[in-house]
Amino acid sequence: MAHEIRQGTGLGIRLEQSAIPMRGSVRTVCEILGYDPLYLACEGRAVIVVAPDEAERSLAICRAVEGGREAAIIGAVHNGTPQQATSQQVIVETEFGGERILEELEDDPLPRIC
Repeated sequence: MAHEIRQGTGLGIRLEQSAIPMRGSVRTVCEILGYDPLYLACEGRAVIVVAPDEAERSLAICRAVEGGREAAIIGAVHNGTPQQATSQQVIVETEFGGERILEELEDDPLPRIC
């Protein structure tokens, strides 16, 4: 989803991995199998992009709705100013304090198997 937003806006995106809501079981399975959960299909989720001054209000609205209690601010869209990703990149701040570029997949992501 981040790459589609990046392509549509021409801006960079910075995500904070530790802020992304994820069940412990999903995290564990991904660690065991060597999958990056950011590349897996996930049904029933939404990415909402709002102006920075509307972020907290929008978050409160989402959390007030059933099914939105785990809503979180997970990153920001920007124009590549210092200390941010350069334009046209998706940067992930890792849980260990590092950074990595989230590469765009060349093929379709792994499907969700129900």
